[in-house]
Amino acid sequence: MSPLANPLPDAEAQCRQLADLIRPYLHRNPALIGIYSGGAWIAERLKELLDLPEEIGLIDVSFYRDDFAEKGLHPQVKPTDIPFEIEGRHLILVDDVLYTGRTTRAAMNELFDYGRPASVSMAVLADRGRRELPIGATYCVWDIDLSDGQNLVLSRDDDGQLAWRLENV
Repeated sequence: MSPLANPLPDAEAQCRQLADLIRPYLHRNPALIGIYSGGAWIAERLKELLDLPEEIGLIDVSFYRDDFAEKGLHPQVKPTDIPFEIEGRHLILVDDVLYTGRTTRAAMNELFDYGRPASVSMAVLADRGRRELPIGATYCVWDIDLSDGQNLVLSRDDDGQLAWRLENV
């Protein structure tokens, strides 16, 4: 894990690096599924960068989180939209930050409600470690160590450009 860089890395450049990591595996005809919201933005960008003809899937894990009873319904729940058959497909689940693994676990639970994929890989821009579940990223461009009071947040401006910001909680 590397300490936090200042300034934060260029998220757009990181998307290009992530596409380069995935490109050698395109012969498997993977389908991209982005986790709302940062993962959805990255999946859209990867679709462009990798020149994939198939639409991406979008997944909202709100109802599948193991802390749903504690947190309740997020005010911006979005519908899951998977416009392709999951059964037997190689899937790449895309998110912005991998942390405890709980969001990824929730996403996989939801995916398996749609069918049984041949494989599920994980692609993230940032891995901040401190896993609570045995989940890891297959494709990752940035290992980062943050303190407990910090959150790494991906944002998208009006022009669609992605950028990191650091929030203290």
